[in-house]
Amino acid sequence: MKIINVSEIAPKDVSNDPLFFGGKVTSQQVLEEDHKGTKVQVIMVNFEPGARNNLHTHSTEQILIVTKGKGIVASKEKENIVTPGMIVYVAPGEEHWHGATINSAFSHLSILGDPHKFKE
Repeated sequence: MKIINVSEIAPKDVSNDPLFFGGKVTSQQVLEEDHKGTKVQVIMVNFEPGARNNLHTHSTEQILIVTKGKGIVASKEKENIVTPGMIVYVAPGEEHWHGATINSAFSHLSILGDPHKFKE
C-alpha cells in the first residue's frame, strides 16, 4: 500500500505543451505508468480560468475525477459543466476536451490505462 498526498507533489507547468491552450496548466504525476508493474497512470491536472486542452482521443479509457472548481468536459457536439465530486468516463477513441470555465480554476484527477496516446 502507498499513501500519496497530492499537495506534496510539485506541480509542473505544462502550458507550453501543444495539447493545452488558453492559460496556465500544471500537472502533478501521482502514479507513474510503470509503478510496480501497474498499468495505470494517475495525474492531477490544474487549469487556470479559461485554460483547456484541444480535442483529442486516447487509446484506452480515461476517467476524470473533478476535485476543484468548475470545468467543462466536452465532445464535438456537447459541453458539460462539471464540479467537485463528479466523475467522467471517456471511452477509448472518443473525441473530447476538458478545461476550466472562463470564471473558475479547475482541477481533476486523470486516470488512464497503459498505453495511452493522444491523437489530435
